[in-house]
Amino acid sequence: MDALSDARVLTDPDVIDSYARDRTFLEPGKPLGVVLAASRDDVVTTMRWATEHRVPVVPRGGGTGLAGASVAGDGSLILSLARMTAIRELSPADEIAVVEPGVITADLDKAARAHGLMYAPDPSSYEISTIGGNLATNAGGLRCVKYGVTRDSALGLEVVLADGRVLNTGRRTMKGVTGYDLTGLFVGSEGTLGVITAATVRLRRAPATPPATFAADFSSLRDAGAAVSAIMAAGCQPSLMELLDRATLAAIDEWRNIGLEPTTQAMLIGQSDAADSQAAVERMERICTENGASFVAVSSSPQEADELIGLRRLAYGAKERQGACLVEDVCVPRSALAEMIGRIEAAAARHGVRIATVAHAGDGNLHPVFIFEHGTLEPPPEVWAAADQVFKDALELGGTLTGEHGVGLLKQRWLALEAGPVAHELQRGIKGVFDPLGLLNPGKAI
Repeated sequence: MDALSDARVLTDPDVIDSYARDRTFLEPGKPLGVVLAASRDDVVTTMRWATEHRVPVVPRGGGTGLAGASVAGDGSLILSLARMTAIRELSPADEIAVVEPGVITADLDKAARAHGLMYAPDPSSYEISTIGGNLATNAGGLRCVKYGVTRDSALGLEVVLADGRVLNTGRRTMKGVTGYDLTGLFVGSEGTLGVITAATVRLRRAPATPPATFAADFSSLRDAGAAVSAIMAAGCQPSLMELLDRATLAAIDEWRNIGLEPTTQAMLIGQSDAADSQAAVERMERICTENGASFVAVSSSPQEADELIGLRRLAYGAKERQGACLVEDVCVPRSALAEMIGRIEAAAARHGVRIATVAHAGDGNLHPVFIFEHGTLEPPPEVWAAADQVFKDALELGGTLTGEHGVGLLKQRWLALEAGPVAHELQRGIKGVFDPLGLLNPGKAI
């Protein structure tokens, strides 16, 4: 590793341990060390050394993952990309940016807005998560109902392969179908095929006027789900549509005293960033009322809009205060959203566990959070049993095991329920082409 230029190599066990974890409860193994890469060349050198010495490598961004994809195993080398923070280029004319993997998601958006543009993907951890991590898991976020997930904004990548070779995929143009879509293949691959060292991403025009926002209270989750379906069917095109259940709202209320009403079982938070955003939100307000909303508040200023969205962003922190969390993210067809919420509640009652759910309701992506006692090394059997039921229910309704967090380590036990033997064989074959020695993030994703 003497060839590393500006990188630092950490070997202190206590320091290594802080890089070996993500936001899950999973306990890491005992890695050999940490490389703090400062450039693509540092990554190339690291991968060449790892290949020569047959050492597994665990790529890492901000460590905000919720599936265990960046949890390090025994004898591995952690490759941190957090110091690679350059925005190499931002082109207002082409509406693209070229960024390194350590760039914080919110920082890219802020840089784009200085030119009247925005970076659309906005996971709830946008202020601490990195672009590299977003790419690795194909992260979604609150605006995905209108703008799609990270893959929809990824045009091209610079990737260091397992043996140290550098691969450039994709393009700078909005269109391009030359060869197979290698960019799409790497996005969501959880660091198992290569290490992303730069990305060309699509920027979009920022709204000309501040978005308008509403928050609606419902005494029934099914009514809230029906309102979501009606809003989407009416062609309102919200830029955000989030659903919070009673358990989530109670956790937020306990923390921040939001004045939760005893009859409120769900809250729907929606936003429009269209040119006629206020009219669009007022239309959504009427639809909520027609579908049983007991109260609807519409923002009258950007500050009020931020306050309403801020409620949603408090959700995970509020749950962490109540206990250790197993965070999942099943996705079902939008028409099955209300049914899936009901099944989650049934699983909680059947197994006697606490589940608090939020949803990117506009695209059917639900985040049931299983809360158990602080200090427990891993979820107790009844939590795993409830999670097993939730996953089976999601698949039965035509859904998927994960909408945006990835498989990592946490979902390995359920992977076979969705991916059949043919898909499993092909995915292992793809892994073998890019990483024949199996050194890149072994045991994750597939």
